[in-house]
Amino acid sequence: MKVVDQLKAAKSTLFSIEILPPLKGKSIQSIYDSIDPLMEFKPSFVDVTYHREEYIYKKRDGGYLEKVSIRKRPGTVGICAAIMNRYKIDTVPHIICGGFTREETESALIDLHFLGIDNVLLLRGDSIKSEPAFVPEPGGHAYAIDLVKQVVAMNSGSYLEEDLADVAPTNFCVGVAGYAEKHFEAPNLINDMKHLKAKVDAGAEYIVTQMFFDNQKYFDFVNKCRENGITVPIIPGLKILTAKKQATALPKIFHIDIPQDLLESVEKCKSDVEVKEAGIAWCIQQSKELMAFGAPCLHYYTMGSSEVTRRVAEKVF
Repeated sequence: MKVVDQLKAAKSTLFSIEILPPLKGKSIQSIYDSIDPLMEFKPSFVDVTYHREEYIYKKRDGGYLEKVSIRKRPGTVGICAAIMNRYKIDTVPHIICGGFTREETESALIDLHFLGIDNVLLLRGDSIKSEPAFVPEPGGHAYAIDLVKQVVAMNSGSYLEEDLADVAPTNFCVGVAGYAEKHFEAPNLINDMKHLKAKVDAGAEYIVTQMFFDNQKYFDFVNKCRENGITVPIIPGLKILTAKKQATALPKIFHIDIPQDLLESVEKCKSDVEVKEAGIAWCIQQSKELMAFGAPCLHYYTMGSSEVTRRVAEKVF
């Protein structure tokens, strides 16, 4: 079932999660172990992230270095199919620009369509560590809006190869990312909002936000979206603090603010065990406020661990 259809049919705030594929060589059992404890809360859908290639240098005979491309967390498509088969719930694979040509993207979408997966979250993705800025693959997309346009074209039966006859259109529900505190590359919030509206106008049907810890940022973001004619559902993305170092690391990585009250609570903690308790308490309150505001769904970034998400969910859902 499409995410937007679930949101329209819901009589209360939905619960969803996002998971990471296991590291290459690891079993899918770790995925099942992280989802099983959350099934009693009836997640409406499960997002599965996609991680682009990284480059390493391997020393070869003769002393020269060879640049080798690796993917540390492959398997997004297979994981989505396995989750649907095991739990009979919808999955949302992430599709990214980085590292893919348009033809490779089309092939991945065809595979998803054949598997009966009818939701996708379309993202530009991050730059690789060796590049100071995002560089698209030759023949690939530079921006998420280009992915949106490709999927929308396939939904109308238009593929890259124009001579195809008797083409069956795909039927994807398109989600995109939004940034309650502004994308770090955008010069200002007005510009960022303009690009978000362009993605919606191109065919995006719902928005999932980057993580945030200050609900007012989400409230203001939703109001600003509505003022700019963005009427699609906006799902808040939530992360639970579990370690003291995250209070400084997350703002650097994701360009977000940590509210002073939360920071002071974390700084008082003498161990990460205490930080986890503070993070759970904060997220419970955050979740309840968002539900009262009317958020259509609460989307939790589990980061491969279900324990803290479960403790929040049992107090909220």
